[in-house]
This record gives sequence, structure tokens and C-alpha cells, in this order.
Amino acid sequence: MDNLTFTNSILLVEGLKVTPQSSYPVFILLLLTYAFIMVSNIGLIILISTEKNLHHPMHFLFCNLPLNDMLGTTVILPRLLRDIFRESSERYITYTECVIQAYFVHVFAAACHYVLMIMAFDRYVAICNPLRYSAIMTNKKVIRLSAYAWGVAIFVVTVMLGLTVRLSRCRYKIENPFCDNASLFKLSCEDVSVNNVFGLIYTVILCCVSILYIFITYVKIATVCLTRKSKALNSKAIKTCSTHLAVYLIMYVCGATFITLHRFIEYAENRKLASIMFHIVPPGLNPLVYGLQTKEIREKIIKLCRRKRK
Repeated sequence: MDNLTFTNSILLVEGLKVTPQSSYPVFILLLLTYAFIMVSNIGLIILISTEKNLHHPMHFLFCNLPLNDMLGTTVILPRLLRDIFRESSERYITYTECVIQAYFVHVFAAACHYVLMIMAFDRYVAICNPLRYSAIMTNKKVIRLSAYAWGVAIFVVTVMLGLTVRLSRCRYKIENPFCDNASLFKLSCEDVSVNNVFGLIYTVILCCVSILYIFITYVKIATVCLTRKSKALNSKAIKTCSTHLAVYLIMYVCGATFITLHRFIEYAENRKLASIMFHIVPPGLNPLVYGLQTKEIREKIIKLCRRKRK
């Protein structure tokens, strides 16, 4: 294979850096983690779709979360698992496959914010306008909000990757455990300032809008709870909002960690590990936090477990 073909068609991915002695324990740990994430998230979707008592807007909106979590995990873990036992010099990937992986990596990251924002809107309506909840959160509204969350994420990521694939390439090594936009445009020797600026501005806007929206929503919910002074309302707000806030904070902290580490070259290895954790920790914890802490879902899981014991 000549150098031109290698540079233009095949890339070398850094993958996960593990020693030969730790390769088997790491492989088993990641495999079990992946299996847990897939089983728990698929289980939640099946439970919500088959149990009529769970056919509510809140639970239908929640289905967006496990779908996105499965996407975010599947897009990187199978390849990482496959490459663990390969030499670092043999971890090849085609440019097309790399672009596809980067595309879904960023769709996952963006959709995390948008999905949790529409779920916050649902909680706001349920607590602040309970009498109008059924009229506001109709099936069409749920579909529209879900389509908006995924549509915006897909549109922006398409533009971002479109700016990257137009660049010529003079390098072939992806210096990251998996492909992402930054790793792709760093393959070029052209001026990539547009890519850098677009990516930075989009990330800042997404994170700021997300946290500002969640903050304003919760301030409004807290205001309503304080003014009405209803124990039932306060209890409902705490139960429904605490799980949503916990999921949001897990996602935000994991994402902010590796984004911050991007700015410090001396912590490059920590940043790479943090980027993998972003695709593992939230998808692994979300089913536990949201599934087990939501009363209706928890009760259904307990009933199913009791039936199996009998």
C-alpha cells in the first residue's frame, strides 16, 4: 500500500492505551459495562412501550434518553473492544468510517443537552400548569419536541462535519481513542481556523443555553412551589425534578471535564480517558437514576421481579 493511498483512504486510530497485562481485565470490564448499558436501556424502552400505565408524555419523552445513550455507547465501545488486542500500529479505520463515527459521536453529545431540555419543559408544565398539562403535552407535542431535539442536533453536526470533510488531508493518524471532529480537521495542513471557531462557538452556545434553560426552568418551578405552599406539590416537584437534575448534572460534569482538559496539553491522556467516560458513565447511570427513582417505573420493575420469583 503506497503512502498516498494510506494517507487518503486509511487512517490509524490511537484507540485505548492499555498494557498487555491489563488488556484482558479492561476488555472484560468494558464488555460487561456495554452489556449492562444496552440491556438496561433496552429494558426501559420495552417496559415503557408495553405497559399501558406508563403511556404518558413524561415517559415517552424519557425514551429519547435511552435511545441516545445506546447510540453514544455503541458508536465507540465495540471498536474500542475490538482494538484492545491489536497493536497500536494496526488499528486501522477508513476515512469514511471515521467520519461516520465522528458524526454520531457529536450527535450523541448534542442530543444529550436537547433531550434533557425538552424533559425539563415537560416537568415545568406538569408542576406549574398541572390542570393544563394534558392539553399542552399532547402526543403531537411530544413528537414535535422529540423531532426538534434530534433535528437541531443532526443539523448542526451536519454543518460542522461538512466544514471538516471539505479539507484536504496531509496526515493519517487520529490522536484520540476514537474519531471526532477535532481529530479529523487536525489531519489537514490547511487553515482550520473556521473549524476551530465554529466548534468552539457551538460548544459554548450549546452548554450555556442548556444550563441557562435548565436554571430558569427550575427557578420558575421553585417559585411556584414556594408561592403555593402545597406539600403535595412540593413532594411531586422534588420526586420528579431531582431525578432529571441528577441525570443532567452527570452528563454536564462528564462533558465539561473533557472539554476543559482539551485546553491543557499536559493532561492529554486524562482528556482522552474523560472522553471515553462521557460515552460510558451517563449511559450507565441514567437507567439507574431515572429508571429506579421514577415511582411508576420502579413499581413496574418490582412487580416484574416478583412475578419471576413466583
